[in-house]
Amino acid sequence: MLRTIGRRLLLLIPTLFGLTVLLFFWVRALPGGPAAALLGERATPEAIERINEAYGFNRPLPEQYVTWLGRLLQGDFGNSIETRRPVLEEFANRFPATVELAVMALIIAVGVGIPLGYWAARNHGHLIDHLSVGGSLVGITIPVFFLAFILKYVFAVQLGWLPTTGRQDRSVDATHATGFYVLDGLLTGELDAALNAIVHLILPALALSTIPLAIIVRITRASVLEVVNADYVRTGRAKGVSQGVIRNRFVLRNAMLPVVTTIGLQAGLLISGAVLTETVFAFPGIGAFLASAIFARDFPVLQGFVLFIAVAYALINLLVDVSYSFIDPRVRVQ
Repeated sequence: MLRTIGRRLLLLIPTLFGLTVLLFFWVRALPGGPAAALLGERATPEAIERINEAYGFNRPLPEQYVTWLGRLLQGDFGNSIETRRPVLEEFANRFPATVELAVMALIIAVGVGIPLGYWAARNHGHLIDHLSVGGSLVGITIPVFFLAFILKYVFAVQLGWLPTTGRQDRSVDATHATGFYVLDGLLTGELDAALNAIVHLILPALALSTIPLAIIVRITRASVLEVVNADYVRTGRAKGVSQGVIRNRFVLRNAMLPVVTTIGLQAGLLISGAVLTETVFAFPGIGAFLASAIFARDFPVLQGFVLFIAVAYALINLLVDVSYSFIDPRVRVQ
């Protein structure tokens, strides 16, 4: 297992190296060059020359790439053009908010999706099956930003049950040691602060969880339907194995491999797909910061975000591969 993890981490090195090459030449391939893209309508020849001189865009491309890569290896992702602060510092400040939102959305998607997909398969062809399949289609087709506006209007504006923006009420006196507001509240015993942070997460997490929830329902349903008719399940029933053992050890455990794969992929998408959700709810995470960077043409931030998502995807896929060995012992033997 340790050798497998080590090999996967080593394979991450050439992957990230190739990604840095693509990112570097993507920025340099912009029409008029990165300086003209940054300046926009203000791109006069004199202004372009000043930007090229300030950022080193007038040097040979190999020299620019080596310099940029060397800074990356030292943890220097450059400074945000919009805020003038280091990109890594901006990400560190906003990373906990996005992680909390993604984890909350994943809890909703997994907590609802797997049981609903299982019961839909157990009641194949009945009303609950048709409702779950139809509901999953609706969840996939409704745009996240549209659903976010609906949830915000109904539950925040009309009913006033939930807050509309932010991570926590300003009136809450909370200790923020780690930046994870829910975790901070639990660690410090400030349960009111933790509860307030959870309440602020509900609406954006619901909006963000709809697509992964729908996909998990469909994958779980299809996987359980495939496993429930397998020979070893019929053999277990014929030998008088209890229904609980058949359900938990024979059906669910064997049906979980494709479901876990789907959950891993959706976890990465939740982090990268939080842009619209965080923008609608004014949630101060990486997604909202990225949306602002796109409009401001803040390329150091965009480059850092792409690298961040690549590392996140690689680590999540590694965790998924490791989880296979706990779900199916045959994988551990191999």
